[in-house]
Amino acid sequence: MLGLRERAVTMRHVWSVIEETETKTILSLNDTDLIGQLLNKLESKKLLNGEQINEMSCYIRSRVPLIRDLAQTRMVSNS
Repeated sequence: MLGLRERAVTMRHVWSVIEETETKTILSLNDTDLIGQLLNKLESKKLLNGEQINEMSCYIRSRVPLIRDLAQTRMVSNS
């Protein structure tokens, strides 16, 4: 289990990767592929360890509707 400080840093990493991900990618992938892509990016950047990846998988899965809503808003505001 992550401590409070580690959890805050982990959340910043997760949301940073989400923000870096192209809007069209977020909106076009199904939930499973989107979660997989975000986790792969986190792993490839060496931002999280194995335990953190498992925890963030559950977290991201629970936030997919929010992630898509934010991407939709980003797309609308950029047009």
